[in-house]
Amino acid sequence: MSDTALPFESYGVSHRGCVRLLNEDSFLMEPRSGLWLVADGMGGHEAGEVASSTIVEHLATIGIASSAPELLARFEDRLGRAHEQIRGIARARGVTIGSTVAALLAMNGSFACFWSGDSRVYLVRDGKISQISRDHTEVQELLDKGMISPSEARSWPRRNVITRAVGVSEEIAVDFHQGQTLPGDVFVLSTDGLTAHVEDAEILEAVAAYRPQAACERLLDTVLGRGGTDNVTIVLVRIRGELQSDLADQTAVPAERTRP
Repeated sequence: MSDTALPFESYGVSHRGCVRLLNEDSFLMEPRSGLWLVADGMGGHEAGEVASSTIVEHLATIGIASSAPELLARFEDRLGRAHEQIRGIARARGVTIGSTVAALLAMNGSFACFWSGDSRVYLVRDGKISQISRDHTEVQELLDKGMISPSEARSWPRRNVITRAVGVSEEIAVDFHQGQTLPGDVFVLSTDGLTAHVEDAEILEAVAAYRPQAACERLLDTVLGRGGTDNVTIVLVRIRGELQSDLADQTAVPAERTRP
């Protein structure tokens, strides 16, 4: 099957940002399998990079499923294996390490999104953007309880403290959302390096105006132009319609950009 015969057009970029010396983010695009994900490692001393790359390495073996339930089962199996391997590495090093994950599964007109931590999944549909995922952070819990306002949350001292991550707790804790895809839908997966500098409306503007590659590059340039205080990773997935199947390449080689 050629790339252009697939019902997806996707592109991804990852960058260490303007401050960090190491990129501890990882991402994966497997359009023939119907899987895309981003992961943001934590733990310091290169442990975060190990955690996020472990997730990618396991999920890269997902292969081609014959049905949506089989794809889901394969995803859960690989993510569970990654979780256990990260915990094993942490025990061997005597430290706590882990990684956020935000993943999209799409097959036969349906989708499922999974997340743990503060990496996000957005859906752009009919000119509107909605955040599918819900951050697993201390600040989100305070917002949910009405203890702080959205404006206070933007500058809250512990706004980056996450309450869930793959590899941290004994049992893996991942939330999910499922639904049906429509032609023209665009899913945006990102680590918090994007949302620290770019508002939802700006993501919508880029996605509405550009194809996935150009939109990714534009959003990355915006982050770097605003100081890029963290690693940033962006993956865009557009659902093609029947009249779009002969468009340009469905997936580009994953890009790792550095600025001179």
